[in-house]
Amino acid sequence: MVKKKIAKVLAFRYKLLAAILILLAGGLVLLPKYQKHEGIKPQQLLSNVISSERYISTDQLAHKLINRDPSFILIDVRDEKSYANYSLPYAINIPLKKLLDEDSKAYLNQNQFDVVLFSNDNFYADQAWILCNRLGYKNMRVLKGGTNRWFSTIINPLKPSENMTVEEFELYSTRKAAGMYFGVVYPDQVTSEASETKIEAPKKVITVQKRKKKVAEGGC
Repeated sequence: MVKKKIAKVLAFRYKLLAAILILLAGGLVLLPKYQKHEGIKPQQLLSNVISSERYISTDQLAHKLINRDPSFILIDVRDEKSYANYSLPYAINIPLKKLLDEDSKAYLNQNQFDVVLFSNDNFYADQAWILCNRLGYKNMRVLKGGTNRWFSTIINPLKPSENMTVEEFELYSTRKAAGMYFGVVYPDQVTSEASETKIEAPKKVITVQKRKKKVAEGGC
């Protein structure tokens, strides 16, 4: 009963967020045209909001982290307290309220890396995505389900029942192995000594190049 109530609340939040995003993007279409305009066209933003292509799954992210893929940056858009309590490996904290700060722009508005935004679910990450997308920032992605889904799929995956498919058992094994990589210790691991030995992956050093400001062309 409690799980059903939680599921209903989450479903309502996602529907509300989708409605807000569409209204925001749709409202921009009605704004008067200005001579000086920064970012993408409102019509394109509306099309982007409706599309689900911005999402990356927890399985895809785990694969990238395990293989030390250097082509992306993880951005945690939650507040500083939440970030300090727990975050995903190698993530940089840029709270939603600081997203448009000049210091944040170097990480978000660049062409070197893909940028994966995440929060506890999709709520704040989607808001961050639409702000960045509105400004024309490229290669922006959102972690589908955020840290909540990361816990339920990678850190604590649900073991399939006996009547489930081979594919579901293989996915469980893959997720379990990924969880062990990120420090999860299972009872069936061979020795306690092995579980006590923690091998830390080298920290990912990210250096971004600031984009040069364009020189204004003519006019007052």
